[in-house]
Amino acid sequence: MFHLIGILSSAPGDKLAYLDPGSGSFLLQLLIAGLLGLGIALRASWSRIKKLFGGKTIKDDDDETDE
Repeated sequence: MFHLIGILSSAPGDKLAYLDPGSGSFLLQLLIAGLLGLGIALRASWSRIKKLFGGKTIKDDDDETDE
């Protein structure tokens, strides 16, 4: 993406680009929503991720009563 910005900014001619405050607010909302969505996805599949990397499984209290 940064390459595209560099290419477009080096083009000859007048630059008449304009970002109004609504555009910046929208981009900020997209960033926040993406981060929150990533967090929810990680939380929902955390047990699978732990199993993939060999994490310990949590035993129930009922399983430990072998007295």
